[in-house]
Amino acid sequence: MTTPIVEIPAELQSYWNNLDCGFPRVGEVFPVCMQRALASLSNQGVEAYIEQARFLGKMGRGAEPILIFLEAWPEIAKSVGEDTLQDIMLFIRKMWKSPNGKAIVPFLQSLPVTARRLPSRDQLSDYLSIALDLMERTTGSVHGIHQTFPSPGLPEMYKQIQVLLSQLSLAGLKKWVDYGVRFYEDHPERQIEYFSLQSADSRAVMQRERHGTLLVDSDRKLSMYMRGLWQDEEMLIPYSSAFDELRKPMPYYDKLGIRLPDVYDDFVLPSPAGTDTQVRVAGIDRYRATLAHIIGHRRWGKAIFADNMSPFQRMAVEALEDSRVEYLAMREYPGLRPIFAALHPIPAEDACDNTKESGVRHRLTMLSRAILDANHTYKNVHIIEFARRFHELMQQGESSTQEIAELAITFVARTRLQSDNLPKTHFKDTEIGYRDDNRHMWNFMEEDDEGEVVDQNRKVESGEELKGLPPRHYHEWDYNSQSYRPDWVSVYEGLHPQGNPLDIDKLLEKHAGLAKRLKKMLDLLKPQDKVRIRYQEEGSELDLDVAIRSLIDYKSGAQPDTRINMSHRNDGRNIAVMLLLDLSESLNEKAAGSQQTILELSQEAVTILGWAVEKLGDPFAIAGFHSNTRHDVRYLHIKGYAEHWDDGVKSRLAAMEASYSTRMGAAMRHAAHYLEQQQADKKLMLILTDGEPADIDSKDGRILIEDARQAVKELDQQGIYSYCINLDPKADEYVSDIFGKQYTIVDNVAQLPERLPELFISLTK
Repeated sequence: MTTPIVEIPAELQSYWNNLDCGFPRVGEVFPVCMQRALASLSNQGVEAYIEQARFLGKMGRGAEPILIFLEAWPEIAKSVGEDTLQDIMLFIRKMWKSPNGKAIVPFLQSLPVTARRLPSRDQLSDYLSIALDLMERTTGSVHGIHQTFPSPGLPEMYKQIQVLLSQLSLAGLKKWVDYGVRFYEDHPERQIEYFSLQSADSRAVMQRERHGTLLVDSDRKLSMYMRGLWQDEEMLIPYSSAFDELRKPMPYYDKLGIRLPDVYDDFVLPSPAGTDTQVRVAGIDRYRATLAHIIGHRRWGKAIFADNMSPFQRMAVEALEDSRVEYLAMREYPGLRPIFAALHPIPAEDACDNTKESGVRHRLTMLSRAILDANHTYKNVHIIEFARRFHELMQQGESSTQEIAELAITFVARTRLQSDNLPKTHFKDTEIGYRDDNRHMWNFMEEDDEGEVVDQNRKVESGEELKGLPPRHYHEWDYNSQSYRPDWVSVYEGLHPQGNPLDIDKLLEKHAGLAKRLKKMLDLLKPQDKVRIRYQEEGSELDLDVAIRSLIDYKSGAQPDTRINMSHRNDGRNIAVMLLLDLSESLNEKAAGSQQTILELSQEAVTILGWAVEKLGDPFAIAGFHSNTRHDVRYLHIKGYAEHWDDGVKSRLAAMEASYSTRMGAAMRHAAHYLEQQQADKKLMLILTDGEPADIDSKDGRILIEDARQAVKELDQQGIYSYCINLDPKADEYVSDIFGKQYTIVDNVAQLPERLPELFISLTK
């Protein structure tokens, strides 16, 4: 390694050795850079700082990348956080592996100003996505196979990024980049002119996309506004709506700060009929209104439990609680009223056709408007009555979230219509853009131990309708429109009725031979807390046997083995499993070549599997499901994660019955609700079924198959691995459409008690 010109202080020598850099220029600046890093970065941050600098120094691009990084990163990390380094280095590696290696230096040079304009990890990640899209679309190739020519526009954009981000939001930058790529993809010279802001159309497009008030430019004003008026000093964190058009993120707050859009356009209220006057709310005032609303929640709101409320009730509680905190904010600062009044939509009373649309949002927005504006023109008696009741309640003091919830639930009960369940919802003039998403308002009991909640709230008796918590509503995928049907399926859950646990013990005795074979396999899978790794040059302990043998060799004049240490590693299993059983009517049929029904054989297989998993100690739950139209999907808990393989679980398994149909997608989504909460490295959902998804209210045979396929994709995004064991000999026609390659077809159902545990063992090795 080359000795640096400046001597490295002793306390920094270990960092310099790890950096392993031979550039003299780096040695000159290293002590100063390292002192700044140690003062501002965490211990893990310092390790990552050295590790990534080492990579940049050995990349083959000279000293510039490592010099820029060492000098700039400690300050950048203050703006965007240390975790962002992972995203940045991943992007640099992609440039390095492509012909765009020369763009790494201008990229690193532009990072400090980029971080100041985009001071959050989410925003910087969105910016990197824009740059990556530009790179991939403009990097050329000779024969269209291997990339050969670097992107002409990529380094030019980095050089102009300060101008671009001072004028454009991320949404505007994305459109500006897309225009340049679309029109100059095959013209390298004109592409350079466009991305260096030399061409007329480049400046024209930038001017066209330049709009609104950028949060980063108003941060100081808004912080002073919060401190001066509200005595609140929370951090403001911008997000971009350009990268999540489907979900349409809303403002919210959490422990990290208040999340706001990165840009707000001026809001112009249309002129009343017969007049030329317009009401304009500046972007900065829209930010002030949003902050006043959020701070009102922080000051006067309190989280309440959501488990006993339907989605409609929760919507009503959120709407009236929003009105309450705004009422209190306007009581303290009356100047907020004209801003709220201008930004709040005014839905027409007759705009919603209740024979074709769900009007819940429409009614709640009208009520919210009536509460805000005493001069409203609504004639609906319920709107007038509940606006009056709201004001009477608020005249008594600040009220509370719980009191408002009671008023909101009464409003829902009084105004409920049959058409509220229609899949089409009336949205026109119902979106109140300055309000947050109210995630802070709710507590959920399901976040605690699932087994406890089931025991206390969801117990059902045999033959009775499921009782306990209200139904959970899940969306369902419509492949015809390529969109979700919102709140389409109602899932009722409860404990499975009980039977005789001795029946399960008899099944275990019946399969004693299989159990003995499985036990040998399970012993190999049982986790070991620590495993010795012997013959190590360096380790945590001296390996006495090897050390003595080496000493004997040494005394005998032979070459001793220097690997006299040993270390340990953890070798445990960290997996959570959900077994989801199809309990549809078809399970009552006799299995081919057997005197037993498919249900009886499934019962035996689950018994053996449950016994096996109990021996392993993996977190394990069992649930069954069947459906009778989308309005009545039954989800029956047989074993919870907190329960052991005891008589309670066996009694429920002994009482398994089959009836109705197979609406698989909704059951999988509900099972994922519990599996997702388990703390495990691997989460496995096994679905045992004997046929394709179907229900009596679904005339299109493909729609539930496509919905189940979409549910599998959702599970994969949640980090849940789904696997299907199908007992239908004709399953080849549909099962791969749903699960891809993640399935097994058991043609001989009589072999299921043996096949199911073996499949589980193979999947969890």
